[in-house]
Amino acid sequence: MALEYNKSSLSACTSILIGKGATVDGSTIIGRNEDAKASWPKHFVIHEHKEFTEQQKFVSQANDFQMDLPKIRSKYSATPEWTSKEGLFEEDGFNEYGVGMSATESAYSNQRVLGADPLEINGIGEEAMITVVLPYIKTAKEGVLRLGEIIEKYGTCETNGVLFSDKDEVWYFESGSGHYWVAQRIPDDSYAVVANQLAIQEIDFDDEKNFLYHKDIQKFVSDNHLNAKPDTFNFREIFGTHTLSDEIYSTPRVWWGQQEFSGKTDESPESENLSFIKKANRLLSVDDAQDYLASHFQKTPYDPLNESKDNKRFRPISLAKTQESHVLQVRPNMAPEIACVHWLAMGVASQSIYVPFYMGMTDTPEEYKLGELPYDSKSAYWTYKLAGVLLDSHYKELGKMFQDKQEAINITLRKKLHDFDEQASSKDDEELPNYLTKASFEMAKLSIDGYKELIAQLITDSTDFSPLNFKTDMNL
Repeated sequence: MALEYNKSSLSACTSILIGKGATVDGSTIIGRNEDAKASWPKHFVIHEHKEFTEQQKFVSQANDFQMDLPKIRSKYSATPEWTSKEGLFEEDGFNEYGVGMSATESAYSNQRVLGADPLEINGIGEEAMITVVLPYIKTAKEGVLRLGEIIEKYGTCETNGVLFSDKDEVWYFESGSGHYWVAQRIPDDSYAVVANQLAIQEIDFDDEKNFLYHKDIQKFVSDNHLNAKPDTFNFREIFGTHTLSDEIYSTPRVWWGQQEFSGKTDESPESENLSFIKKANRLLSVDDAQDYLASHFQKTPYDPLNESKDNKRFRPISLAKTQESHVLQVRPNMAPEIACVHWLAMGVASQSIYVPFYMGMTDTPEEYKLGELPYDSKSAYWTYKLAGVLLDSHYKELGKMFQDKQEAINITLRKKLHDFDEQASSKDDEELPNYLTKASFEMAKLSIDGYKELIAQLITDSTDFSPLNFKTDMNL
């Protein structure tokens, strides 16, 4: 069973994956909202390349999971928790080879499957996956295989989905029980959105280019009589759940993304028959991925900001319990240090800014290494959270001003990134790391300074909304 004290037992994320042929510029894109607690700071760090003289060992601080690690650890970025008392939860990042990884999309398996292959209480969990996989792989496919081997050997304590990308491929990995897993490559011309359900459907066991899996999964399913339709092998149907919670909590978020990207249909938000892989009705951009992760059913009765009787019917994509949101973009025809951009929004995506950070940087801004409980004014996480808290009390009155400031910052960041890209291409190998670090720091500072200005304006404009206010007759 899953650990009661593990943060992932509370997490509920939303993910997006886009193949390179489905984007406007040939980028591969993966992204996810890390949702768990409304006040639980995140940091952003760079782990430098290291070559140890002795084999290393990972020991989990969340359970008794441990494993040996290679002597060579590649450089990688990560967004760990402010405290390791429940585990590291490094969650997302790029390594020096241009591989992106995001872990995890929490999901659920049915009792028949878990009865045959229970979760391992001391198996690998979300909190360890980035740490023991990302620094040791050179392609997205290698990431799938390494994580699969770990789960086969040690088991997993949770049901999860994991995202991998490199310049050519995007893969989605799912564990369906204690030891069994599958993975599917997102076709170049397609996308997928996932929301707390096992999502992968039909497995083609003859298509090694697009499917990977535990070598004994067919035998396991057959021996335990788990497949009600033996002429097919639908992983979601065999391993997943079909509950009211799925229809209220999970499928509406998938429905929303598909309606936005592929066009309006008559499908219900509560449908459990939505496709995993979809083609968009246009080429998608990094902005589309960010807009999706920051969305909350806008222009529908289900938007929590509407005064509709259905405004709390479904769980929105962007919500108060988001700790950070990220989009990992690998752009074509560039050196990997420049091509890989880690777009990071601290706090609630719809109330924050996706700041672009180059993979080739050697450090992160000091503000991104700070932040504990309670509030810390020097922390990037708390700066973005404070702006959202101030907005929440008077969304109707202050929302337009807030959104205008967000747009202005986003436009400036995109212009800066474009200019930095052009200049970076002329730097030699010795100059480039320092240049990309300075560029990333400048963009982070621009955004934080903009939000400090926004906070000052929110405080100023909020002063007249006090319940102790009274309209005074100036003649008295």
